[in-house]
Amino acid sequence: MTTDTHPNSASQAASRVKGLWSFRGKYRILHLTWFAFFLSFVVWFNFAPFANTIAEQVGLTADQKKTIGLCNVALTVPARIFIGMALDRWGPRRVYATILMFAVIPNTIFALSSSFETLVFSRLALSVVGAGFVVGIRMVSEWFPPSEVGTAEGVYGGWGNFGSAAAAFSLPTIAALFGGDDGWRYAILLTGVIAAAYGLFYLRAVTDTPDGVSYARPRRQGALEVTSRGGVWGLAALTVPLNAILGVIAWRIWRVDVITTPVFIGVLAAVAALLIIQEIAVFRVNKPALAGEYRESDQYPLRSVAVLCLAYFATFGSELAVVSMLPTFFEDTWGLNTTLAGIAASGFAFMNLASRPAGGIMSDVLGSRKRTLSALLVGLLVGYVLLSTMGSAWPWALAIAACMFCSFFVQAGEGAVYAIVPLVKKRVSGQVAGMAGAYGNVGAITFLTVGLFVSDRVFFLTIAVAAAVAFLASHFMVEPADSFATELLVDHEADETDLTHPEHAHAHPGSIGDADGLAPAGAHRS
Repeated sequence: MTTDTHPNSASQAASRVKGLWSFRGKYRILHLTWFAFFLSFVVWFNFAPFANTIAEQVGLTADQKKTIGLCNVALTVPARIFIGMALDRWGPRRVYATILMFAVIPNTIFALSSSFETLVFSRLALSVVGAGFVVGIRMVSEWFPPSEVGTAEGVYGGWGNFGSAAAAFSLPTIAALFGGDDGWRYAILLTGVIAAAYGLFYLRAVTDTPDGVSYARPRRQGALEVTSRGGVWGLAALTVPLNAILGVIAWRIWRVDVITTPVFIGVLAAVAALLIIQEIAVFRVNKPALAGEYRESDQYPLRSVAVLCLAYFATFGSELAVVSMLPTFFEDTWGLNTTLAGIAASGFAFMNLASRPAGGIMSDVLGSRKRTLSALLVGLLVGYVLLSTMGSAWPWALAIAACMFCSFFVQAGEGAVYAIVPLVKKRVSGQVAGMAGAYGNVGAITFLTVGLFVSDRVFFLTIAVAAAVAFLASHFMVEPADSFATELLVDHEADETDLTHPEHAHAHPGSIGDADGLAPAGAHRS
């Protein structure tokens, strides 16, 4: 595989950005995929613009309204793990199309709901749609070589993530066009129909890999495949917080008297049972690693996965948490009206359009993905320490500037994380993406829960501490092999295995340079 020891110059980065205006070959796949992510986020966030309207019409209490918001993210954490497994097995084309088509069912139920119980059930189901992000990470990495994957993943994440802002701005307008008390129902219903239609289109419009490149699959299913004894125990440890956070969600719902104590205890028992099942799967699936059966050339360091999880915990986790509290923060601190406070806070999310791609580009061009991530985590730490000093003595315009400064490092850090995720180990990159993404949601719920008990200043400092921990941990990450290779990444060890497996006998392993070729729309590879 060709590797460039001086990965990219600024002029090459500029040329790559220029290439984003193309709609051919790999860029076509990128644009079709980020738009799939965009639509999934529009559906996922279609409750927020109408929260007060729905609460008034259905007769929800303030606690019930908050509960629905919490249900919107409740199952996203486990869903990211299971969707990561699914896409490594069946490929991103099928999985993304399925998620988008599935969305229309709970979305329709939500749009037609007239009771709190139905709203809760449908939002729990819709929280699965929020896990679609990890699918595109694998798809994009199949089409772009390591030297360009940071830019491509940054664009995918940044432009797709804008779907949340698009929902906030566009859906109230669409509801007004329909008019009447049911305008919000029609607007929400429309998002699900569009997502399902695009899912059908996506299924026919893309392929999992370019021509001549096999789709690498894990050798064993049921848990993340690791390749060393220490990795098995590390994976067992990483699994615990992903289940514990479900208990935290249940506690928050119980705390506001939405569920009874017996139900809460039952949920905790179910979470404990799920953890036991997952831990058993970790050791069952990874018996070869415990037996030391992997060749050294086929091993990857699980500690790199742990670092990426911590980094996404601090970056994406803080983004979700801060976006949730900033409007109220501006309203309470500077006495702004609700509309102006919302506009002031929106600058944090709007940075996504440029900041996340910038983080990916920096990872591509600065020569070390590890050092780039570490530097951005330092910026994240400084940014949140700065936000902790904000108060009414500040001009509110300066506070907006401080938020946007911090937001750059938040989202550039996210881009740098997912510039590394696909390079850790090709055949399990979907599961690695799912685990890192799930830790982002764990971070959000953790920070928001801490925020219930502390001041805004301590809230921002808590995130700064998380950034410091992630920065220290980043020193233990291993720079991925072939980080700046100019050919598509191929898992050669997996190819050798796949060729002996009847299910994969049709695959043709290999690599291509620019990956601009595109198979006919009907020539689907799984």
